Amino acid sequence: MPPPLYRFLRTIGWPIVHGLFRLEVTGLEHVPRQGGCVLAASHISNFDPWPLGSPLYPRYLRFMAKSELYWWPLRYVLDAAGAFPVRRGEGDREALERAVSLCRQGELVVMFPEGTRRKKGLRKKWQPRAHTGAARIALEAGVPLIPAGITGTERLARLGPFRVAYGPPMPLVNPGNEDVKDAAQIVTEQLMAEIHRLERSLE
Repeated sequence: MPPPLYRFLRTIGWPIVHGLFRLEVTGLEHVPRQGGCVLAASHISNFDPWPLGSPLYPRYLRFMAKSELYWWPLRYVLDAAGAFPVRRGEGDREALERAVSLCRQGELVVMFPEGTRRKKGLRKKWQPRAHTGAARIALEAGVPLIPAGITGTERLARLGPFRVAYGPPMPLVNPGNEDVKDAAQIVTEQLMAEIHRLERSLE
């Protein structure tokens, strides 16, 4: 059961996401109702977690949040909302191990493989590019890797609609004698192709 703050945020967010922004969802049957898994989604807005997670309630979504956000008192809000810190650009093994552990405990871990929001026309310190973290977590934990595409959250002034498409689990390469990093790279390339396909299906 999600903690009280998570339930509260979902309660106040439901009428906004489903009413004001008219959330449309496809492929919900692809997300396991229980058991650990990794949900890997496109990332175009800070608002993405709301439409991504609302249809999956009462599943408790666990997110990686950039460590820069972990200052008092926001850190307590983030923890209660399901987040845990990651140090971007440093290959944060501790955060990956935390995610693997959560998956093995039956939690649903959300990852944005591009690492940061896409923002057209502006130069950013962290440029969006595919990272292998989501695939590595799924491979190491032995759990399904679910792709998802999101549209509409980058145009809040238009009041939606928000659209989310969940895809079928990705086929995970059995590392065998291969290094997990090599297997994760192969899976990540396939994952990003599927995420982009899901986004196009929502246009």
